Amino acid sequence: SCPATNPSMLNVHLVPHTHDDVGWLKTVDQYYYGDRNNIQHAGVQYILDSVIDQLQKDPARRFIYVETAFFYRWWRQQSQSTQRIVAQLVNEGRLEFINGGWCMSDEATTHYSAVIDQMTLGLRFLNDTFGECGRPRVAWHIDPFGHAREHASIFAQMGYDGFFFGRLDYQDKARRMKTKEMEMLWRASESLTPPLADLFTGVLPNGYNPPEGFCWDQSCDDAPIRDDPDLEDYNVDEIVQKFLNAAFYKTNHIIMTMGSDFQYENANLWYKNMDKLIKYVNALQAKGSKVNVLYSTPSCYLQELNLANLTWPLKTDDFFPYADDAHDFWTGYFTSRPALKLYERLSNSRLQTCNQLEVLGGPKSKSGPFGEGDSDTMKRAMGVAQHHDAVSGTEKQHVAYDYARRLATGWAHCEVQKHKLHHSNTLATLGSEAPRVFCENLNISVCPLTESSHKFSMNVYNPLGRTVSWPVRLPVNGSVYSVTDANGRAVDSQVGNVFISLKCTCYIYDMKSSCLLPLLSVSMYQKSESFQKNEVMCVFVLFGNYRYNASAGNNKESRQTSGAYIFRPNSSDPFVINKTAETQIVTVSSTVQEVTQRFSPWVSQVVRLYEGHRELELEWTVGPVPVADGLGKEVITRLDTDIKSSDYFYTDSNGREVLERRKDYRPTWELKQTEPVAGNYYPINSRAYIKDDKHQLTVVTDRSQGASSLYNGSLEIMLHRRLLYDDFRGVGEPLSEPGEFSDGLVARGRLLLTLSPPDTAADVHRPLAQGMVLQPLLSFQDGTPSANTKLEFSGLQTSLPPAVHLLTLSQWDKDTALIRLEHQYQAKESKTHSQPVTVNLQKLFSTLEVLGASEMSLGANQWKEDMNRLQWNTEKTSKPLPLSAKDPSPWEVTLNPMEIRTLLLRVRQL
Repeated sequence: SCPATNPSMLNVHLVPHTHDDVGWLKTVDQYYYGDRNNIQHAGVQYILDSVIDQLQKDPARRFIYVETAFFYRWWRQQSQSTQRIVAQLVNEGRLEFINGGWCMSDEATTHYSAVIDQMTLGLRFLNDTFGECGRPRVAWHIDPFGHAREHASIFAQMGYDGFFFGRLDYQDKARRMKTKEMEMLWRASESLTPPLADLFTGVLPNGYNPPEGFCWDQSCDDAPIRDDPDLEDYNVDEIVQKFLNAAFYKTNHIIMTMGSDFQYENANLWYKNMDKLIKYVNALQAKGSKVNVLYSTPSCYLQELNLANLTWPLKTDDFFPYADDAHDFWTGYFTSRPALKLYERLSNSRLQTCNQLEVLGGPKSKSGPFGEGDSDTMKRAMGVAQHHDAVSGTEKQHVAYDYARRLATGWAHCEVQKHKLHHSNTLATLGSEAPRVFCENLNISVCPLTESSHKFSMNVYNPLGRTVSWPVRLPVNGSVYSVTDANGRAVDSQVGNVFISLKCTCYIYDMKSSCLLPLLSVSMYQKSESFQKNEVMCVFVLFGNYRYNASAGNNKESRQTSGAYIFRPNSSDPFVINKTAETQIVTVSSTVQEVTQRFSPWVSQVVRLYEGHRELELEWTVGPVPVADGLGKEVITRLDTDIKSSDYFYTDSNGREVLERRKDYRPTWELKQTEPVAGNYYPINSRAYIKDDKHQLTVVTDRSQGASSLYNGSLEIMLHRRLLYDDFRGVGEPLSEPGEFSDGLVARGRLLLTLSPPDTAADVHRPLAQGMVLQPLLSFQDGTPSANTKLEFSGLQTSLPPAVHLLTLSQWDKDTALIRLEHQYQAKESKTHSQPVTVNLQKLFSTLEVLGASEMSLGANQWKEDMNRLQWNTEKTSKPLPLSAKDPSPWEVTLNPMEIRTLLLRVRQL
């Protein structure tokens, strides 16, 4: 369906498009309906109405659409006749879906599991609605603020042929324009055998805007093409001569993005002027011009580049951090809105649990009181939350509230799912009809049931495919408790202050075993022990809390301020919040040992070491950040050690593979460092570490944050930000979140610290990171279970191998389930686990019989055997990797390091 090009000319591919943020200055609903245009004039429903109308008027016209969340809503409101017209436009290649996820996700603050889910959600709708012609071939991230290698790897494994984006560091762009390296082959994995994670990647010449002077939307001020020669203001010759400047690309093809934010609400303006532009530029060919302009799409442009059969430069690192000027580093949003970032991460865990329960629960779980599967609402809420102005924290405050509200609604729907399954015969038969309670405010020590009930039971559901040991802290109103497990055995616990602390061993899909808490007359006591140093901690580690004062834009070098996007401290050295912390040592039996540190009225920290655990937990509480002195503040925790890290540190990419970082250095160009702090910050989604030959200090996080290593042996993580000025990137308000109970947001979170030899560190921090992402779900019931209560349940026949992670288990259709099995170790990362491992599908589940299995692409919108991606030539070769191991039988799936296998299983409930 691609238009013909002229091989002897410079072919200019005009790509009509709109960029429709799934929330930013307005909420998703407000953007769709065109509400609150006093904030921003934008109405997505009118864009789609107008574009479909204009495409019918000329078969040469093209349009691409990206955000499935909006298109899904619009499609459901259309008549059958309009739907038939749209389907025909799609089949003819004139309306093409690009990217195709529920949103255009952020790349810095998103976890790979949530990214895969939101892509699958959008791609499945397009596949179900339009079939093969609706399948996107090109990934399109024109607005995100830096680009992650893991995203490129995901897109490649989903079957995309190429990837285009708009933003990259201004120094990197200048070099690439000079050397004609604006397009490259991105080798996005050091573990997957090429070309599995290879992705052709291009930088768009104008970001995602039209060339200067060629914006013809109703929101633009550029002159239309005035082509009546009898008029005094005839400007065709001027427009044509101004059009072309494409010397920094390698081929005789150039892509021009003709559109921008929420444009094409009146598509006639755009198409009428582009029709004229094509007509008059191409008319000059009769006079010897070598320029050919045509309506096109990114897929058609990409096909032409592939047919050129050139050799392309190789990219193996990522595109972080992103700066658009010398003092303008977009590294603040790695931490912005820390509470929303945590809520999104916890919501991801809740969604995976909800998905699993729908599969394991059988027919009773397939429909809910809301008229659809109970996980569907959460899937869409999480899909929206991955948007690059959602979990990134770069939206207006009222929009942040809306994202949180959507997630809360999703939680409520999934709680209905768990209630149903507690009363189903498949999983657990409860003798009592007492409602189950989900204490969503345990982070602020609130759970009315545990604080008021004399007898209650706690249910723990473990969504991981392996046994975990999980510490639990509950607020209670007494001091004498007896705690027993499902087999009546005593569980070690201790009441201290208003908490009871205990350790629950959660078995595979443990529905009812872990901790039953009836009140009995058994005395508990505390041992008087000193806080002992864990034997693993053989390196000096100093914990310190600091703050950077934010630039107010009055610096003589630049007027740039710190804001939701940009991190710019007014000094390279952080300020110590308090040199002497008030410390209270609390030792709680053999369950947990604690040290509480109070640095100031608004910064405190609890250091915990649990019995049997090798990791140290730091629970930090920051806020409300004081700003009465007129200074915004950005709070960090810094870990100073005697590890000889030599300016190197390591950060994960979207929670998966790890990249090496080096202070004041970029692998692909000679950096001129202008911001010694902000210019060295990188995003972490689950972990970061420093190491030398003998020791590795790893920090596992509970949400996405910004991190750096500015000194030898030091690792710092930004926890919270409160700012007083907007940073002039469009959001139009300072990042100064209000608090529910105080003047300013109070954020609380956890960091897990491990210290191991580098050659065994991954064996510790990989499972810790997965356990932090997929946390056990706690629910409570007043009273004690009756005699016929089923207290234990496991959805798997046995634990998965340590290297295997159950990434996805969700209901697909009536008799099918989607499963993703992931090898969670990189090649050569672990002596023990960086080996191929095999899983037998027929021996996997305890409640399901697997009758058949078909492998799909990672996005689950294509059969694996049908994937046929474009191949590209590169000027460099990769390091040799071991040959991939093969499946020994049709029922056995072999996973190589960093490989994800996506399968559609035909199942029958046992």
